[in-house]
Amino acid sequence: MTLLLPEAPAEEPAAPVTGPPRDRTGTARYLLGRTDAPWIRPSLYTLLVLTGVLYIWGLGESGWANAFYSAAVQAGSESWKAFFFGSSDASNSITVDKTPAALWIMAISVRIFGLSSWSILVPQALLGVATTGLLYATVRRGFGPAAGLLAGLVSALTPVAVLMFRFNNPDALLVLLMVAGAYTILRAVESGATRWVVLTGSLVGFAFLAKQLQALLVVPAFGLAYLIAGPPKILKRFVQLLLALVAMIVSAGWYIVIVDLIPASARPFIGGSQNNSLLELTLGYNGLGRLNGEETGSVGNAAGRTSEIGWDRLFNSAQGGQISWVLPAALILLAAGLVITARRARTDRQRAGLVVWGTWLLVTGLIFSFMQGIFHAYYTVALAPAIGAVTGMGAALLWERRRNIYAAATLAAVIVVTAWWSFTLLGRTTEFVPWLRWPVLVVGLLAAVAVVVSVRVTARLALVGATVAVVAGLAGPAAYAVETASQPHTGSIPTAGPATSGGRGGMPGGAGMPGGRGNGGGGQRSPGGAQNGGAQNGGVQNGGGQNGTQNGGGLGRGNQGVRGGGGMGGLLNASTVSDEVKALLEQDADRYTWVAAAVGSQNASGYQLATEEPVMAVGGFNGTDPSPTLAQFQQYVAEGKIHYFIGSGGFARNGGNGGSNESGRISEWVTANYTAKTMGNTTLYDLTAPRS
Repeated sequence: MTLLLPEAPAEEPAAPVTGPPRDRTGTARYLLGRTDAPWIRPSLYTLLVLTGVLYIWGLGESGWANAFYSAAVQAGSESWKAFFFGSSDASNSITVDKTPAALWIMAISVRIFGLSSWSILVPQALLGVATTGLLYATVRRGFGPAAGLLAGLVSALTPVAVLMFRFNNPDALLVLLMVAGAYTILRAVESGATRWVVLTGSLVGFAFLAKQLQALLVVPAFGLAYLIAGPPKILKRFVQLLLALVAMIVSAGWYIVIVDLIPASARPFIGGSQNNSLLELTLGYNGLGRLNGEETGSVGNAAGRTSEIGWDRLFNSAQGGQISWVLPAALILLAAGLVITARRARTDRQRAGLVVWGTWLLVTGLIFSFMQGIFHAYYTVALAPAIGAVTGMGAALLWERRRNIYAAATLAAVIVVTAWWSFTLLGRTTEFVPWLRWPVLVVGLLAAVAVVVSVRVTARLALVGATVAVVAGLAGPAAYAVETASQPHTGSIPTAGPATSGGRGGMPGGAGMPGGRGNGGGGQRSPGGAQNGGAQNGGVQNGGGQNGTQNGGGLGRGNQGVRGGGGMGGLLNASTVSDEVKALLEQDADRYTWVAAAVGSQNASGYQLATEEPVMAVGGFNGTDPSPTLAQFQQYVAEGKIHYFIGSGGFARNGGNGGSNESGRISEWVTANYTAKTMGNTTLYDLTAPRS
């Protein structure tokens, strides 16, 4: 069996023409496209508009989404210093545990439009629309508009992509910049121009500023593709790639150098580190620690670190419905595409495209499957563009050769596998559109038969069969996508789609945390999450409200049934703030550097977003960072810089995986020297009134 065949001849001779066609020019050409292909631009615009509707529809229902980042956005909109460092509060006590590029975009939006869930989340949705358009443009250049449209459609409908482009985690900017890097490296393959290669390195470097070392997962794909297919001679290709490496290091490294050279006394503590170093954060907690599981300061169920690690991780109950709907098809199409293009010239653009997207898919997928550190289902959004691109490219190559029985059989196999896998995934959600799985399977099988029969029928009938195959293959993820967009999502560990049976995931190694369907994907849905969301789980105290997954929702309200991080109380969700507590914190707020201090960034974020006043996040996100130390905190209190200490909140008393226990020491010192005052479910200590 071989697919190494010449291009299929035209099925019908072209109609004679009396003269050269008159094409559009200028703006009309740009907006409407060529006269000989009038369907292309309307189809693209339809795709982009529908993507925008899917990503923007009902965004306000998610409130502050991940309040951890929303608080930093609010701080950055108030203070340029907080903006630059990505500080959790405008008084710059500590930063978030990521580099801040993604926050910059949202903070600028808030500066322009004011603080609201819309001003935070709409920029994320627009990044998603831009990703779809850029993916189309990248695939179209080598494989035609139909392939580009299919690539964009598959990526846009991937449930985890719908989730993350409607959320305020850094992944939206990360994915857009990685797709931009794929576009520029393939432009470099076309022209051999050094500027395109260097621009690729710069884009990867800026993607690093969004989510650090995860951006580097595409570097092998870009480097390998250009090394194989770049037009210049081998020595020049090496030099160009070296220049790209320099550009990447400069684009990412300038920020690390500046931050680490600034004296610690003149900047906030670097959240997520133990030694107040951005370089340590990059190489440790957000770097090698994610691969080997040694993230100093992390908390959670360490026993679950190896529970789901393996080749099938992306297909299990926690991740399968998020990302894998078209993944089996993409792998088959990748193999078929490489076979078809195997004997072409070294610089072949189509094979280079397959190398870029295929290597991206394989490298990233394998690392996600076998990483031993913290892994959440939403990380897999980085695979969505690669799956979409490989699907579009491979399908286009086989479709051109569909009159060859081997190519037709391969296409049919792809359709059957996709229909079967959709049938399987839909079976995991027995209460969600239970009627859909059988039509998907039956229609998919019929479409596969139609593709095989199309060897002997007209092109129009073959096109009908292909359209039916696409509809059947994408019905499942489309249903999940709409369900995802119809539900609000909050907390640190959101998931896409309906609840699945037996799902786990979220914390290290995929181990789930109790309390709330939104945590890591997969538990049975329960209104409002588990009561007391994981109280004292792994040494983590329960978050402030009666319901651990109640979230401030962005506008000071608790959201029953909102898809949140679930479990671990204030560690994964913002605190619910009553009007009474809000008024108390706002009283004489301008007299204090911080109106309050609370252990854990999520806990602090709820109070900060409710009052729009700085709230110190003691110990950073996990409560395990040594910021501030007990001595520093005592000095702040003595100087009258902190008004209240909030005693209700999620924090690790034992330091968590080798982290600091300063937050526990601070809490013990406060409770020993100040009088508690309870307002509803919130316990406060007035730090201006010590016990006599």
